[in-house]
Amino acid sequence: MQKAIIACGCFWEPEERFRKIKGITSTEVGYCGGNNPNVSYEEVCGGKTEHAEVVKLQFNENIISYEDIIKLFFEFHDATQLDEQGLNIGPNYRSEIFYLSEKQKKTAEKILNLQNGKIVTKISMEKNYCKAEEYHQKYIKKNKKK
Repeated sequence: MQKAIIACGCFWEPEERFRKIKGITSTEVGYCGGNNPNVSYEEVCGGKTEHAEVVKLQFNENIISYEDIIKLFFEFHDATQLDEQGLNIGPNYRSEIFYLSEKQKKTAEKILNLQNGKIVTKISMEKNYCKAEEYHQKYIKKNKKK
């Protein structure tokens, strides 16, 4: 199984969307890109940790490629908005792809270069990923009205 880490606004909605994609074997929300290896939601929202809210995906590359995941990443959010998505504003809601290998970096750069508009998405090496609190995991699925 391969892994991908992407930041595209509040992590709840992209986690829900990616969770339903064939070939995605697991999803986890967390924080990445900041200065500390362990942070809390309150610290990240405070804006001083430099972390982004992210979705960590595990996927079967025989079913879905990393390239396809990055293409979906650009479909699932507005990559022209700097440090915000919709009503969520702040650097923790930025658009960023955290690569785990040079191959992922090259793929992400290739797909980014195919995008139209003034794209603000950053491509960075994974740094200090930590899992978000349990109440954030599968948040939309757990809180859907029946």
